[in-house]
Amino acid sequence: MVAMDLVIRLFVCLLVWAIIPSELARGAQSREIKRVLILNSFGQDFRPWGAYAKAIRENLERLSPWQIDLRDHSLVSARSGGEKPELPFIDYLTALYSEHPPDIVIAIGAPASNFVQHNRQRLFIGIPLILSAVEQRRVQLSNLPDNETIIAVSHDFHLSFETILRVLPETKRIVVVNGTSPNEKFWLGELRKDAAAFNKKVEFIWTDDIPFQQFLEKSETLPANTAIFWHLMNVDAAGISYEGNNALRQLHEVSNAPIFSYDDGFFGNDIVGGPMYSVLEISRLTAAVAVRILNGERPRDIRPAAIKYAGPKFDWREMQRWGIRESNLPPGSKILFREPGIWEKYSVSLSLITIVILIQGGLISGLLRERHRRRLAEVESRKRLVELAHLNRHSTVGELTASITHELNQPLGSILTNAETAELMLTSSSPDLGQLREIIADIRRDDQRASEVIRRLRSVLRKTPFEMKCIDLNETVRQVIGFITAMSRARNIILRCVTTSVDLTVKGDAVQLQQVVLNLIVNAVEAISEADSSEREVSVTTNLSDDIAEISISDTGPGIAAGDLKSVFNPFFTTKPQGVGMGLAIVRTIVEAHQGHVSAANLSSGGALFVIRLPSARGRSILT
Repeated sequence: MVAMDLVIRLFVCLLVWAIIPSELARGAQSREIKRVLILNSFGQDFRPWGAYAKAIRENLERLSPWQIDLRDHSLVSARSGGEKPELPFIDYLTALYSEHPPDIVIAIGAPASNFVQHNRQRLFIGIPLILSAVEQRRVQLSNLPDNETIIAVSHDFHLSFETILRVLPETKRIVVVNGTSPNEKFWLGELRKDAAAFNKKVEFIWTDDIPFQQFLEKSETLPANTAIFWHLMNVDAAGISYEGNNALRQLHEVSNAPIFSYDDGFFGNDIVGGPMYSVLEISRLTAAVAVRILNGERPRDIRPAAIKYAGPKFDWREMQRWGIRESNLPPGSKILFREPGIWEKYSVSLSLITIVILIQGGLISGLLRERHRRRLAEVESRKRLVELAHLNRHSTVGELTASITHELNQPLGSILTNAETAELMLTSSSPDLGQLREIIADIRRDDQRASEVIRRLRSVLRKTPFEMKCIDLNETVRQVIGFITAMSRARNIILRCVTTSVDLTVKGDAVQLQQVVLNLIVNAVEAISEADSSEREVSVTTNLSDDIAEISISDTGPGIAAGDLKSVFNPFFTTKPQGVGMGLAIVRTIVEAHQGHVSAANLSSGGALFVIRLPSARGRSILT
């Protein structure tokens, strides 16, 4: 046991001795700082190299076990060419890094790469150099020194033009957008060489000889079946530089033709797509090679093959804009930015909704059948209401027979008296024509008075279907007052009516609402007639409050017993010995059919108060 314990302790000690040095070395490595200089061809934000520079920085920070001190510089002289501006720039870099030279230099793009190689004897002597995102035709691969390596790319403009014609078979012309910097002039010649193979299929239009802003104006009215191939626009014919994505964005906003390109540094908002270089792939490879060199490997031993276009990818939004069919895309194409369909977005919710709909379907079908039966019942009930209301009107008019007879006898008696007087005057030798005219006018007035009594009686008695239309509630009340005035006078009761001056239009059936007012006034008159009261008065007022039309009918009778207030509108409830208890029930039914409300109360001074509230035609309230 003792021997075994000693063996275990010895093994642990050896393991600790093995781990501690490696951990110390790793800790020391993580505290070490590596200086990396990135040289841009035109500027930090010139497309597509700006996208490469950003991705290289991100990948370096992710892959490096050391702390990275990144410095960026731009070869501004590449925009116009010439060696004179380069000399001060060389002196500046030499002075800047004389004490702390970079551990590695990464040149992005051909202009920056050519600048460093051309000035290698004066600049960054002996420092490892990576030439990244450089087309293989722009450097001499066979003459690379041992401390230089290249992440080369291989342009294939022939494939780009071929893809445009495949995606848009009706294309008749291709506009090639290219700038005028020395680098862009080199590629203009290469573009023309590859375009020559398509001269019999399509017309090529070159824009390098006009300022970009002038081309923008022309791009708004390009002929039909035109496509645009975006190569570079760093410097235009007017010598104006375009950083970032400004030029491409401006073209996308105004152009009436789809835009294609060769580098996905331009992809994401403005171009259709196609086979393109992958910024991510080239940047990851560049960062990985830089870490290997910083870790001690020789650049000459790390020289990967030239990178070709990645698989074609297309922007779904641009495809929709230009009507490009998926069937026209090259095999293996990826479609990005596709807006998911409604089922993809809400699959779970839609599944639940479908289940709910299926469950509710049976319920709804049953409810529809029940609704149909209910509507038939409502129609039948409405017919019964109309018939019952008609009978009620006949009953009420029967009670008013004496007053109606009296009201008719007065004008008819006056007509007879005036007619006899006129007959006597006409038998004289010289009748007074002026008096005869006055008698005829009296006869006409009395005739109209009798006609109005009959008209009001017919309007109350006529049996019509329930019809909703806009009516003047003030006029409806006044007609009822005119009809019942004779009855109130016969019973020595004062009937007061005050209608509001504002418009009191409601949507309803005039005959039905007349019956409501008539029933309530008749009840009030009868209540006063049966009471022993010195004040014998019925007041009818109309008002408009918050888009609600109100009719108030009060009397000076004995009022309603407190225990009966909740039951007065119930069918067959009555306090009259000979009553059947349907008058107020019909009142409530008619008012509620008009989406209104009727209430009963006792006045503090004595007597009853009935208030009818109906929604005005201009209001939106529905009373229940």
